[in-house]
Amino acid sequence: MIDALGRKCPIPIIMLAEQINVVPLGGVVAVHADDPAAFTDIPAWCRLKSHAHVATYDLPRGGWSIHVRRNY
Repeated sequence: MIDALGRKCPIPIIMLAEQINVVPLGGVVAVHADDPAAFTDIPAWCRLKSHAHVATYDLPRGGWSIHVRRNY
């Protein structure tokens, strides 16, 4: 899990980009973020980088858990 709560974009994407290669192929990582830009920017980053945006879930205290599957 990547904790990007309280951080403004592009920091959540930078954190994801740094960690995605640590995730096993086919594995899923959750990015916890509360910046509204992350809600749309992380799925867009997935499309650009050919990873899969699996789902986005609301967090109980605000923000989202954005799940990304590593494809390569």
